[in-house]
Amino acid sequence: MKLSKLIEGLDILKIEGDVDKEISRIVYDSRRAVPGSLFVCIDGFKTDGHKYIQSAMDNGAVAFLVQKDVPVLENMTVIKVPDTRYALAHVSAAFFEHPSEHFTLIGVTGTKGKTTVTYMIKSILEQAGQTVGLIGTVANIIGSERIPAQRTTPESLDLQEMFSNMKEKGADAVVMEVSSQGLKLNRVGAITFDVGVFTNLSEDHIGGNEHPDMEDYLKSKIKLFSMSKRGLINIDSEYAGRVLAESRCPCMTFGIENKADVYAEDIVTHADSVEFTVKTPWFGGRVKVSVPGRFTVYNALAAIGVAGMLGMGFEHAVNGLKNIHIPGRAEIVPTPGKPYTVMIDYAHTPDSLRNILSTVKEFVPNRLISVFGCGGDRDRGKRPQMGKISGEIADFTIITSDNPRTEDPMAIIRDIEEGIKQTDGQYIIIEDRTEAIRYAMSIAKEGDIIVLAGKGHETYQIFKDKTIHYDEREIVKEILESME
Repeated sequence: MKLSKLIEGLDILKIEGDVDKEISRIVYDSRRAVPGSLFVCIDGFKTDGHKYIQSAMDNGAVAFLVQKDVPVLENMTVIKVPDTRYALAHVSAAFFEHPSEHFTLIGVTGTKGKTTVTYMIKSILEQAGQTVGLIGTVANIIGSERIPAQRTTPESLDLQEMFSNMKEKGADAVVMEVSSQGLKLNRVGAITFDVGVFTNLSEDHIGGNEHPDMEDYLKSKIKLFSMSKRGLINIDSEYAGRVLAESRCPCMTFGIENKADVYAEDIVTHADSVEFTVKTPWFGGRVKVSVPGRFTVYNALAAIGVAGMLGMGFEHAVNGLKNIHIPGRAEIVPTPGKPYTVMIDYAHTPDSLRNILSTVKEFVPNRLISVFGCGGDRDRGKRPQMGKISGEIADFTIITSDNPRTEDPMAIIRDIEEGIKQTDGQYIIIEDRTEAIRYAMSIAKEGDIIVLAGKGHETYQIFKDKTIHYDEREIVKEILESME
């Protein structure tokens, strides 16, 4: 595609060189440049793409998008823009000929529930006979093809290529998790969503290279509703008023506590499911969801609301939710022959840990054993909070490691311990996560439920000097085999 066509409509500060060049590929990594490439210089957290212009040229790049002044050499085209992250999104969408305009695009943002809501929407739309793509934390899926996800919201170039692939495979709809970083860093720039969903907001992703404070975090989330044709907002969130006031699209609401367009009543929770009566402007009736917990009602209401907004029938919502399975969310791991239960859940914030432990506590026949840690290089403030929550709810807590990254695992554990010491909860510290799980399984009695919180769908553990394969389903299976 001609460079002039790619930059059409882009806010440009300065052009030096010929824009009539044919562009063969767009890259933001100089090592991936080929003859005829457009190299977009991203000033990132780890390195600055402007330093790699010569490397990209050596590999054949002929044009450069920059946001800093750089030397211009012969036969080189340099286009200066205010923000190369947004420019990358703009030219990527143009290069792949705006694929997302060919299907219904639903974006889900919020601290908790994004993955579950996207899976629920996907299941409902598939019940209605649609081919649905999914982009998110666990995996990127189209039809039977499943690609492991590197990050919740892919970089804009990769996202547009994914959209193009989904369009080619006949997607009627694509539902995606839209992270606050994805919004803040313009990974979803130059895209219009048919429906944007706000699930909730609680403290997470604060500090480091993420958000300096809650205000920045909230404003990043709200950005989705300046990019959507319609919005669906959780009215029970304490931030709902801000989201509704600052949205630039018409919005509907869902909730349980407050008056909403889509709401639930007569909620009955079970050990393995939850059921309720849903009322909406389009349809209503009894719904059963195969994931336990009150928080599941909120996620289901979001999915049902989207289905209604898109004109789906009530029967599709009912059938899409009754046997839903979300990887790493209240997921039961097989423990054949054992009298106890092991559950994996992604809970890694104070709210999500409270949710899963409270739900399980309500139905556990005997003891609730909580096994969790906190990630390194992330918000330290939540560590004692999570220790306190586990100490208050669980019958026994095992504090362990969870992606310590560059921090000392024991320093993280001590932060958690400060919280649990404020309770009467019994606990033990076992730094090695596998040994912590082994200990939980060795002391478990009939009717106990062990909740392994924090990793969920993840299949890795991140240390200072390495990342190892780590799938808790496999760990549990190996421990069971070693016990025989």
